[in-house]
Amino acid sequence: MIPWPTSYLPGQGSFTLDDATVVEGPPALSEIWRTDLGALAARTPATGDGCSRVDLDLDAGLPAEGYHLEVRPEVVRIRGGSPAGVFYAVQTLRQLLPPDSLRRAAVGPALTTVPCCVVEDAPAHGWRGGLLDVARHFVPKEFVLRYVDLLALHKLNVLQLHLTDNDGWRFESRKYPRLTEVGGWRPETRWVWEESGDGTPHGGFYSRADLAEIVAYAASRFVTIVPEIEMPAHTFAAIAAYPELGNDPDLAPQTCVPSTGHDVVNVEESTVTVFTDVLAEVLEVFPSPFVHIGGDECPKEPWRNSPRAQARMRELGLADEDALQSWFVRRMDDWLSAHGRRLVGWDEILEGGLASGATVMSWRGESGGVTAARAGHDVVMAPTDPTYFDYYQSDQDDEPLTIGGLNTLESVYAYEPVPAELTGPEAKHVLGAQFQLWGEFQPNGASVEYMTFPRACAFAEAVWRERRTRSYEEFRDRLVAHLPRLDALGVNYRPLDGPRPWQRGGRGRFNRPSQPQMVD
Repeated sequence: MIPWPTSYLPGQGSFTLDDATVVEGPPALSEIWRTDLGALAARTPATGDGCSRVDLDLDAGLPAEGYHLEVRPEVVRIRGGSPAGVFYAVQTLRQLLPPDSLRRAAVGPALTTVPCCVVEDAPAHGWRGGLLDVARHFVPKEFVLRYVDLLALHKLNVLQLHLTDNDGWRFESRKYPRLTEVGGWRPETRWVWEESGDGTPHGGFYSRADLAEIVAYAASRFVTIVPEIEMPAHTFAAIAAYPELGNDPDLAPQTCVPSTGHDVVNVEESTVTVFTDVLAEVLEVFPSPFVHIGGDECPKEPWRNSPRAQARMRELGLADEDALQSWFVRRMDDWLSAHGRRLVGWDEILEGGLASGATVMSWRGESGGVTAARAGHDVVMAPTDPTYFDYYQSDQDDEPLTIGGLNTLESVYAYEPVPAELTGPEAKHVLGAQFQLWGEFQPNGASVEYMTFPRACAFAEAVWRERRTRSYEEFRDRLVAHLPRLDALGVNYRPLDGPRPWQRGGRGRFNRPSQPQMVD
């Protein structure tokens, strides 16, 4: 099982799930069971005279996401601290079944026998997330839904969708349709070091109905979708659609990936209104208590060179451009707070002073998160080392080209989200951790899966269990047994001994040795 539970006691005998199994419990809990195991039971004819039973219920004495699972020959008994706890018990049960039980149809004799056992379990951290960058390279809605399933199987409960960036705008705005009509497409993809690109147009966006479907489906899998709308930087796509948002009307947005340049909006009140208007539409689609506004890598030169930005600084009584960025973020924080939501931003939002209600996502190491936690702000740890899954998985030359860096399976597994220097009260502000899969070099779903798995398996255990209870060697043995489950689900994961021939970089644009590396 991955992640391994808090306590697992094997028993004697086994339980057989079949079409005569009776499920007892509140309707909402029974639906959780039917969604994941109902079809499997239905295709397995009962062979004996006895009747197996599943008993589902809630127990207020358990942690909200905790559960108690007891498997006996005649009954499976599940108690959850909430419906989420029941859901995680079902995921554990799915992993106790043979791997082929995860297939959509039977491929041989029915394999629905579960070994008897008693499991007590609860997560160490509440925010167990992953980021999927759909701005740099768009992936279809169906893939996002599949990704949700894969996260949920591993008891991860947050998916941050990076919906906008320089390279594409993927959120449908009814008030500002050019954001997707213009900003949702680029004529080609070009690495920053290339004189010409691939010559292939790339784009796409999610309709509001698409996103509402993703949100609702994820909620049924106990995954919260956190939307990210980048501002005030990483906004070339928005400026391409509405040039009046930029500091230089003559600036042509670039099509290289990753983009570089003056990708920051101006600070006019009309621009603030555009972004709060967009956020109002975002809130109509996403019920998440958290909304991510980016806030990272904001170049100050466009504001320094803009007479109007300098005039605005004087009007607002701001000392420098860092304070101007802080002013912009505070405006968004005030707006979101007034609408009952919480702002999340990358750790650059600390520059110039942190907005009162902001939650910091610490990516440039852990220092930003430590600073924020000590100041009484909530924090999600997301440091490049080891949570950036767009970094290489090994130092082998046949790995497909990516942005650079190195985060191995073992380094991901060893991660502890709570820095040792935080005191007990400070540590309570660390909500958890999140892996990031940035999409500059991930052109499709197969590439996303290759970079995500099996590192997400290691990450899932790192955020579910405390480090003192973990052993990498023991985890790796369990992972070898777990990979057939990913095979049954058709996941394009990286094998432990290196990429398969069709996963390698080859001799073209994705050849690692022949291309520059953007991160050491």
